[in-house]
Amino acid sequence: MRRSTLPIAAAVLLTLGAVVACAAHPTGNPNPPQPAKSVELKRYLGLWHEAARYDFRFEKGCDGVTAEYSLRPDGLVEVRNTCRQGGPEGVEKVTIGKAKLADRQTDNKARGAKLKVSFFGPFYVGDYWVLDHADDYSWSIVGEGSGRYLWLLTRDKPTPALTQELTDRAKAMGYDVSRLRVTRHAAG
Repeated sequence: MRRSTLPIAAAVLLTLGAVVACAAHPTGNPNPPQPAKSVELKRYLGLWHEAARYDFRFEKGCDGVTAEYSLRPDGLVEVRNTCRQGGPEGVEKVTIGKAKLADRQTDNKARGAKLKVSFFGPFYVGDYWVLDHADDYSWSIVGEGSGRYLWLLTRDKPTPALTQELTDRAKAMGYDVSRLRVTRHAAG
């Protein structure tokens, strides 16, 4: 292979690897819904606590999970995912990525609800869809178009009652809620 084609070949292999890895996960919803309403990005920014999720290798063994979104100077969104390995007070692990609006032309009903996420430099391979959220942005249900991923998020540490309410909402959307792993958080 000529030298100038090596970076292109590496990019193609990375992208194919990400696609194959995503395709290997079981589907929790064979007909995932489109986002229910628009998202005001400025109101969505900030700290979110994970109430429950479909468990995958990149979050295996994680509790005390939070996601913090902030606007970067270049207009993209910084994504800061934090988890505690081995329990809610375990060793902290932080992953930083970036996100951008997936489709600025989305209809008004769901404007701003679909983002593309990258944790691999310039490659935006992850979909992030805010499927539903509280009018006051106190909770959100996040998934994507394949039905393989699901996160239930709250602004404050989740209570069992709110986690159950979000689980019921996810079930009504067609998600297999038996696959949800409830996230433990440290007291206080």
